Order: sequence, then structure tokens, then C-alpha cells
Amino acid sequence: MSKTHWLISIALFAVSAAAQDAASIIARIEAPQTPNHQGLDNYTLTEIMQKFHVPGVSIAVVRDFKIDWAKAYGIADVETNQTLESTTLFQAASISKPITAMAALKLIEQGRFSLDDDINTILKSWHVTTNGYLAVTPRSLMSHTSGADDGFGFPGYDPSAPRPTLVQLLNGEKPSNTGPVLFARPPYQTFKYSGGGVEIMQLALSDLTHQPFAEMMRMLVLDPLQMRDSSYEQPPTGDRTARTARAHNGQGKSMGAKWHIYPEQAAAGLWTTPSDLARFIIEVQRAVRGPKGTVLSQQSATAMIAPVGVGTFAVGLDIEKRGEGWYFNHSGGNWGFNCDLLGHIRKGYGVAVMTNTDNAGLLIREIEARVAAAYNWDSLDKPLFR
Repeated sequence: MSKTHWLISIALFAVSAAAQDAASIIARIEAPQTPNHQGLDNYTLTEIMQKFHVPGVSIAVVRDFKIDWAKAYGIADVETNQTLESTTLFQAASISKPITAMAALKLIEQGRFSLDDDINTILKSWHVTTNGYLAVTPRSLMSHTSGADDGFGFPGYDPSAPRPTLVQLLNGEKPSNTGPVLFARPPYQTFKYSGGGVEIMQLALSDLTHQPFAEMMRMLVLDPLQMRDSSYEQPPTGDRTARTARAHNGQGKSMGAKWHIYPEQAAAGLWTTPSDLARFIIEVQRAVRGPKGTVLSQQSATAMIAPVGVGTFAVGLDIEKRGEGWYFNHSGGNWGFNCDLLGHIRKGYGVAVMTNTDNAGLLIREIEARVAAAYNWDSLDKPLFR
């Protein structure tokens, strides 16, 4: 055998072994867990889906800074009985926020503004009023420490309903279905999750670049990371429309419209897949490891994993210790969708889980726990609540 043929054989063997390894891990995650402790351990993955009336769940797992596997279970749409595929698009809901933060950091690297600028120096079509408080900054807005006191989620809009402009939304003016974004305390005094604060960042980035938000996000983050199944377009367009999952309620039933539309693009408007979210996880991990990632420098990525000092949020991501490991994560919940992403800060592993139902929190946590156990992550703690 020639040296070339020998090298090809070795490479093919390695690919085959990796595939077999992934297949055995998937089988372990899908099966009842042993030893059985309590709660959901004695259920198969499919049985847990049935227990919580989850029509479909899609998973992508990161290992050694690469996507190890991706797989979908169930159906995308109870109205059509369409099979869920790993390329089916879900609403990422609040996971839209950290990807928006990555775009902001890229613009900062380009010298367009800084994390600690007064946001009013960037905004042109609307301004923050803080009643004499310290300046609100991009860092505070993207870490939910700006003093914004909106305290509401975004219900979205039926496709047939009128939708507000971003300025109307921030002012709470009709046809907005949420209240105004107001500031109740100085920045960095306390943590309060604020979708409205992230919408201020959306307006600032649009004012700065003079580009439609979806196009800006495509150019800065989605295309460079090859997140080809992702878009901030609201509503989705082209062939993506046919590949979207339907929103379902907590009983796994359709709710009229196939999904809601979110003009709050930065905070809730991303359509994507777990595989594309895994690419985002990998970018954060590689950039943190250094010397740089595809989009971000090591310094910028560090801002995404370094809490600002009030609460556990950094710029765009929540940071938490699970067992002996430190992880970044973000969850999301839109009308009829639940999802989560989780990545180890230093090591190259993580997972993204997306579902097409309002009631998938326990399923998502169980999947993450099973993935952690199957790969022997440095956190093997089971969730304390079921």
C-alpha cells in the first residue's frame, strides 16, 4: 500500500470511529438513564417528549470545538404532520440577544464606538432619558444593568396585525403591545433583565450603520460564521418560510397563526437551527482561547464571558458554575418556542437545544444533563428540580 493510500485509510478509519462513537453517545442520551435516581431518568427521550407534549426537539452537540452531531426528533407542525429535520428553523427568542452582542463587539473592534460610550452619542432617532442618572452605555444595556425597568417579555404580533416601528415600541405607542422602556435607577446598581434595553441597542446599531438590522447581522456575524440557516428577517422570507417550525402551546397544540412576528429583532427576532447556534458557541470558545476567532478578537470575546460585577451577566451571555465547570449560556422563550444554548468557557464542548412548544423547560434541562453525563463533562450534577 502506498503512503497516500495508507493516510487515506487512516483518515477514513478515524471518521468511521468518530461516527460510531457519536452514534453510541446518541443512543445513550435517548435511552433511560442508569443508574436511575428520580424524576425523568427512567424515561426515554421520546417518552419525555410525550410526557410534556413537546411536538419536536432539535439538538446539536459541540465536542473539541466542533459540531459532533445534530439530530431532530418529532414533528415540525401538528397541522401538516411535517417531520422535524435538523435543518428546520426555530425562533431563537432571547438567544437573539448574545448574537446581537457579538455584532456590537465587532463594530467596536472596527472603531465605530466603545462599550462605555454614552448610548445617546450613538442614537440618532431616539434618546434615553435617565432623569439625571449616569450615562447609559452599551455595556450596561447588553448586561441588563442599565437601570431599564421595562420588566416585560415580548408577545410578538400575529402576522395579520399591524406592527410598531422601533421608536413606537420604545415609547410604548400604538400599535405596540408592550409598555415604554423607562429607567428607574442608575446603571450598574443592580441586575434586571431588560429586553427593552437590547432594543435600544438595536436602534443604536441601525442608526450607526444606516443598514436594515437583519442585513447588518448577516454581514457582521451570520455569514462569517457560516450560519447559513439563520436570519433576523421578520417575517422570514424565501425558502426559509417553508422550513420554519410551527409554534405550539404547552399541550402541543397549534394556536392559530403558525408563529408570531417580532419587530424586536435584536432581542427576539432570530430564526435559526441548533447547528447554527453551535457555530456561535464554537466562535465564543475559540475566540476566548485565542489568539482570535473568526469574528471576534480574544479581548472582545472576553467581554462576553466576564460578568460586569452586578449579577452574573457579561456582555450578552450569562455566566454560571455547574458542578466544577464554568459555562456561558442563554435561554429563550417566544410564543410557542423554547430553547437554550450552553458552552464551557475554556473547554470545547457545549449543546444547543430548540423546541416548538411553550412547555419544554424540563425537557431541555434533562437533555443538557444527559449530554453532560454522556460526554463526562466536568459538571455531572442533575437538575435539582423536575
